[in-house]
Amino acid sequence: MAVVVHKYGGTSVGDAERIKHVAKRIIAARQKGSDVVAVVSAMGDTTDDLIALAHKLNDCPEPREMDVLLSTGEIVSSTLLAMALKNMGQDAISLSGQQAGIRTDSAHSKARITGIDPKRIHDELAKGRVVIVAGFQGVSDCQDVTTLGRGGSDTTAVALAASLGASICERYTDVDGVYTADPRLIPDARRLAEISYEEMLELSSYGAKIMHPRAVEIGQVYNIPILVASSFNENPGTLIHGGENMEIRNRVSGIAHDFEVAKITILGVPDKPGIAAGLFAPLAKAGVSVDTIVQNSSQDHITDLTFTVTKSDLGKALEVIGPIAKDIQAREVLSDSRIGKVSIIGTGMLNAPGYAARMFKALSDAGINILLISTSEIRITCIIEEDKVKDAVKAIHKAFEMEKD
Repeated sequence: MAVVVHKYGGTSVGDAERIKHVAKRIIAARQKGSDVVAVVSAMGDTTDDLIALAHKLNDCPEPREMDVLLSTGEIVSSTLLAMALKNMGQDAISLSGQQAGIRTDSAHSKARITGIDPKRIHDELAKGRVVIVAGFQGVSDCQDVTTLGRGGSDTTAVALAASLGASICERYTDVDGVYTADPRLIPDARRLAEISYEEMLELSSYGAKIMHPRAVEIGQVYNIPILVASSFNENPGTLIHGGENMEIRNRVSGIAHDFEVAKITILGVPDKPGIAAGLFAPLAKAGVSVDTIVQNSSQDHITDLTFTVTKSDLGKALEVIGPIAKDIQAREVLSDSRIGKVSIIGTGMLNAPGYAARMFKALSDAGINILLISTSEIRITCIIEEDKVKDAVKAIHKAFEMEKD
């Protein structure tokens, strides 16, 4: 039989009744003639509760022990779902990430999958069982439990779909698809029937919380269609794919926004070869990801350099940059954590004029000042004041008439 991979988020398995509902969905899928592998997240707020508990005992818990602790949340939900399925007459087995053959590097709390041996899963499917895999986790070469970071269960599901040769990965949560903007901000935001891997990757990377970017990357590399739908209704959802039949739209597909942004500006930087490398290489070594980078034109071989990081990385970034700025005799280091970003994404923007002007005018008409601008072939991002982000999303959504089909 063909294999389909389901992924259920924390709200979908938040209590016993919801777990029973998920079990019925899985049985229905199997009755249609497919083998089912289901990846589950931890129930509800379990992960946050475990983190809070750990910090009550230790202000700086060891990353290894945190990974072991946090991995238990997904194991609980996977075993309960297997129990529910068996009670309904469907044989099932729960597997931890290690038992499912998921191997990772040793970067605790943000491990990356290095390979999957699906033999155990194939063996269990051959016995007529539904296989429930604990998401978000794997095992390193040292046999230590690792976790994949927030949203890691998405990555688990798509990676398993690729390794199993699945026909599709279906991601079920409390949101019934990908919308033109966050429907909590824009009530008339429109659900998209389909979206390309490229567009979804940009949306995920620039603030949309629907899919983890690494999961989208894996789907694109291995050409695994990903359906984003709700476990609470039968709406058709949104298909993420890269097929040749993707509709060519001369329009913006979606708006992403992000409040978790901070800005660092280094004033009076010597403009000479090696300075940028000397600044950003230590940041990379410290695990700090840098997003937008803007360097002013040089005057008398002196320039100013501005870049953005996540708010959670701001303190670490300043610790790294401070001594370097002093060594290169920069004048001053400034930071601002009261900013956010808003982005428009769409393959229809490629080589088409007018999108930037239309976006900038919408922000101007709303009285919103642009601090920094970053672009790709299918994205335009504006860094703005944090308290203006919601207004910016509304203004842009209206300017591009995104509520219309």
